[in-house]
Amino acid sequence: MSTALAPAPEAAPHTPLERDRPGVTAAMSALVLAVLLASLDQTIVSTALPRIASDLGGFANIGWVSAAYLLASTAVTPLWGKLGDMVGRKRLYLSATALFLAASAACGLAQNLPQLIAARAVQGVGGGGMIVLTFALVGDIVAPAERGRYQGMFGSVYGVASIIGPLLGGVFTDDLSWRWAFLINLPVGVVALLLAARVLPNAARTATARIDYAGATLLASIATALVLVTSFGERWGWGSARIAGLIFVAVALSALLVPVERHASAPILPPAMLRSRTVVLGSLIGFAANVAMFSVLIYLPSYLQVVHGVSATLSGVHLLPLVGGLVVSQTLAGRQTARPGRVGVILIAGMALNVVGLLLLATIGAGTSALVLSAYFLVIGAGIGMVPMVVLTAVQNSVPAADIGAASAAVTFARSTGAAFGVAIFGTLLNAGLADRLRDAAHRGIHVPSGIDPTQTDTVDSLPPTARQAVLDAFAHATATGFLWITAFAIAGTLLALILTAHLRRSN
Repeated sequence: MSTALAPAPEAAPHTPLERDRPGVTAAMSALVLAVLLASLDQTIVSTALPRIASDLGGFANIGWVSAAYLLASTAVTPLWGKLGDMVGRKRLYLSATALFLAASAACGLAQNLPQLIAARAVQGVGGGGMIVLTFALVGDIVAPAERGRYQGMFGSVYGVASIIGPLLGGVFTDDLSWRWAFLINLPVGVVALLLAARVLPNAARTATARIDYAGATLLASIATALVLVTSFGERWGWGSARIAGLIFVAVALSALLVPVERHASAPILPPAMLRSRTVVLGSLIGFAANVAMFSVLIYLPSYLQVVHGVSATLSGVHLLPLVGGLVVSQTLAGRQTARPGRVGVILIAGMALNVVGLLLLATIGAGTSALVLSAYFLVIGAGIGMVPMVVLTAVQNSVPAADIGAASAAVTFARSTGAAFGVAIFGTLLNAGLADRLRDAAHRGIHVPSGIDPTQTDTVDSLPPTARQAVLDAFAHATATGFLWITAFAIAGTLLALILTAHLRRSN
């Protein structure tokens, strides 16, 4: 039985835009704006949550403001991808964007926490569609040899948005209102919507089979269980009955998914795709890479703000070497994928750089200089940038044109799940390491108030000098230890990249 899908034809352009360079540029501009908005909304509310809780109440449930978006966007990704293959991506993309904008307005106008959480869930449905359909539309607009270059551009936008999202959220919250974290989407999104309606190709397809509702429901349920585990595992307790039950549900539904997809007339995940080593390995590499990526992007700003005492805005300035490394490596990697045999080399090099960068970050402490940190950030940024979109390009080029949406959705689903797992795992490691180090400080006779939150810098600054230094040392050490453990995922991703490279060479 074959382990790979037949590649899409490359002999002739499959859309009119491939010969129309200005048309490609206009289409990409519209798609870049959409990816920017959808990816920003994954992180922009993080710094606004305390103010939202103060204004709307319900602090105990404030975590759902972020979890609702992540859960919904992850759950619907496979369905958006498959529907795009069946009925045409342009109309779905416009619908997803319109839904995202309507939900953004509802978020900005929410009068209580339940309204905001519900609007965030709807916003996640639209945002998930915008991202996966954007990646699939690149497959419609440009030839396989050119996809890596354009996917690299989107990857850079995605990575940069992950860093500037919390910074923008802080600026809006401090200087305007947290509501602008959502309302800002409207003017930018309307421009993107009108531009997309005008320039995207009308490559509509006619559905010849029933939509795979059973498969879509199973995948959405699996995603829901996984996101709930990662979002609330630490709060509910990793060994609690609720978490154990959710893990059992995810495993059981995953086992049921395979036979359901085999009997579906138009499966969300075609069985041939599930047997493709390129798709499976690419998805696993994307998962591992995003565990590392989001551990770095989410927690390095906290390290800079807590340990080095910089503001949220200045933490973004300190991370510019990381952003520079990400953008440059993403761009260069995308261009290199057009050359035969380069995909595997880039993936191996990228994952190896992730390993090196994480090991360097595992050495940081309270006294690490800004110059040394900049060098470390540059290395990890280069590693992060080389992987995600190259994986997506390799997967898209391994499947027929009719399955590009489903293949893009599979990789996007794996990456979203990896991001959620990375944030959850690192957060657990950080809190556990912090508690251990503070207990050690107490045993040495250093009194630190119980339950202190290091991110409350005013509280930490008010401590006696010895206690304050103990907190900063503990936070720095816990952060470094977290990066050391996350290195295991990067090593696993490197091994998977070696396996995928060997498979691609045999296939060619």
